[in-house]
Amino acid sequence: MKKLSSLLLVAFMAISMSGCSNDSNSSADGNKKVTLILDYVPNTNHTGIYVAQEKGYFEDEGLDVEIIEPGDDATSATLVATGKGEFGVSYQEDVTYARTAEEPLPIRAIATVIQHNTSGFVSLKSADINSPKDFEGKIYAGWQAPSEEAVIKAVMQANNADFSKLTMIGADGSGFASLGKTVDIQWEFEGWAVLKGQMEGYDLNYMPLNELDERLDYYTPVIITNEDMIENDPETVQKFMNAVKKGYEYAIDNPEESAEILSKVIPDYDIEFLTESQKFLSSKYAEGADTWGVMKDEVWDNYTSFMYENKLIDENIKASEQYTNEFVE
Repeated sequence: MKKLSSLLLVAFMAISMSGCSNDSNSSADGNKKVTLILDYVPNTNHTGIYVAQEKGYFEDEGLDVEIIEPGDDATSATLVATGKGEFGVSYQEDVTYARTAEEPLPIRAIATVIQHNTSGFVSLKSADINSPKDFEGKIYAGWQAPSEEAVIKAVMQANNADFSKLTMIGADGSGFASLGKTVDIQWEFEGWAVLKGQMEGYDLNYMPLNELDERLDYYTPVIITNEDMIENDPETVQKFMNAVKKGYEYAIDNPEESAEILSKVIPDYDIEFLTESQKFLSSKYAEGADTWGVMKDEVWDNYTSFMYENKLIDENIKASEQYTNEFVE
């Protein structure tokens, strides 16, 4: 599989890099140093982490947490799997790819940041694209991943649409400015890009992915660690998750203040936008769950089966091999 091969290649590259992300296990104040590798640039998916850092929740647990971005040559999943960081922000899909690789990468999800998939297809309202059936004859711009094509093909076929009539191209980075010009449809997150576009004046139609197929209501993003941490240092994993969970619970109850905390990390973003994005996500983090972070077998099994049926993975593995609620319950 192309995705599996790339994961393994990056893993081997990461192994060949210089040792652990920290030169010492303890900081000057005696706190244990650990590294968290983000999946992307800081955004409102990550607010609870920055709240935990700002409020001293990590320090209260005896931890000194360094938060870094993954860079262009490796994903958080491969870096965590190879010991370049103790924790990471990743996606359910990437965990499944890693666990089903020819040589499985030893990572496991230990919390979901959001209970439901908040991404979907976006178009201009003037394009009158109201269902996947309307994708016929249109141009879609995305990141050109195998799973992306599989998802679009599945939802189109479920709506009796001919997938061959959709043109798929790579996104050029212009965002919504290309809608109605060179592109008709994009795939974006409602609480970030879609909200930002609406605030900038774009009249958008949004089609939630989880309403098109229940199997696509997967966890994105998730917090991961490697198997070695779970088996040999569960105390540190628990301390880390205690602080992170407290940070997200604070963000749920205090979205405006939490947006201000995040703004210190990404000051180039308009505070009004960050506040609205945070209000949206604060209502989604633990939506329908007894507590923040917990995951269900059903969600993992549904999307794993989808990936297997669409030949994205070669093995239909159990949910228990991919995640644990041990540190958030």
